[in-house]
Amino acid sequence: MIRISEMVLAGHPDKFCDQVADAFIAEAMKIDLDAYGQVEVATWSDQLWLSGGVCTRSPLERTTKEIVVATGHAIGCNRDNHIDAENYQLTDTVCRLVGEPRAWSDKVNDQTVIIGWAGYDLKTRYLPPEHFAAHSFREALTESCLSGFLAGQGPDGKLIVRMKEESSGWQIEHILVTLQQMERTPFADICTGIEKTLAQAYEKLRDADHRWVTKWADIQLMINPNGPLINGGSDGDNGQTGRKLVMDYYGPRVPIGGGALSGKHLSHIDRVGAYAARDAAVRAVQTGAGECLVRVMYAPNIKQPMDVYFEMTGRGNRQPKAFFDHASMVARYAGPVIDRNLARGRHFFDDSLVWNNGYADAGVESLAS
Repeated sequence: MIRISEMVLAGHPDKFCDQVADAFIAEAMKIDLDAYGQVEVATWSDQLWLSGGVCTRSPLERTTKEIVVATGHAIGCNRDNHIDAENYQLTDTVCRLVGEPRAWSDKVNDQTVIIGWAGYDLKTRYLPPEHFAAHSFREALTESCLSGFLAGQGPDGKLIVRMKEESSGWQIEHILVTLQQMERTPFADICTGIEKTLAQAYEKLRDADHRWVTKWADIQLMINPNGPLINGGSDGDNGQTGRKLVMDYYGPRVPIGGGALSGKHLSHIDRVGAYAARDAAVRAVQTGAGECLVRVMYAPNIKQPMDVYFEMTGRGNRQPKAFFDHASMVARYAGPVIDRNLARGRHFFDDSLVWNNGYADAGVESLAS
């Protein structure tokens, strides 16, 4: 069976917008855990547009400019890069209400259809193997651009993994990478750095899980087929929050709901519901299911879902309807878990997060990194 998944790096304009939006929400939560917020971000060239609203009991401490610049500099968009976050011209129409946020955050605030999924096992962090591999390569390239073989390159980039899933093992056949680079860096050095970075990442995969059977030398690696990418980020493509949902969720072979994750407070039903559905699916797999898909439907201002549907292979625990009660979900996942790192695409890859752990608090080993 041919399996394909793709990822973008933190400096891709869509992902940059996701990170700015979540950084805005994190700023609100820093002063008020009950803060309500929904923030949209778009970018093109040196322009950045923000819209939406937040409600906190005290005013935000940082300006929008400070949030944008800190987010950009953290991923490498600085004066040494083609894109310097300092240079963005902001159009900020975010409403900042100072008041009682629980008028919004204490209830289901919209209709939504939510999908949660888990499969395989802890070694793939309950993700499809092609999606887990794509995440692993994304993380490796990100770290390499910050302090490894590719230091100073990026931060924009993307990759695709193509593999065969057979009973005899998982065979990666192709990896396609496009990475932004500094103009002064020889292209041959970029190619060498990418190859070394991915080779190390793949050997780590093989050491941890012998189902990855292909030798690195047998994988076809394609690097920047269009040639050197200099003008990356928002100077090469426009960006907007919520445009990388398949990557944020479970990859192209698993259906997803309609709700974006980043830019919304944890209490927003699209976000907290998606985390709860993932949690329920992981628990089902940990207790015997081969894979599990959870579908949940909500109506506005009704705290419990209208429908909860479990579809699984094998037999695993099914969480009761009360598991998806809005107040219960918010309490279960409460805390300052939202930050820009989550918006890189780690919502269901970061296994230090409670909804990706399932029954970890009852003794299931974690692969947290």
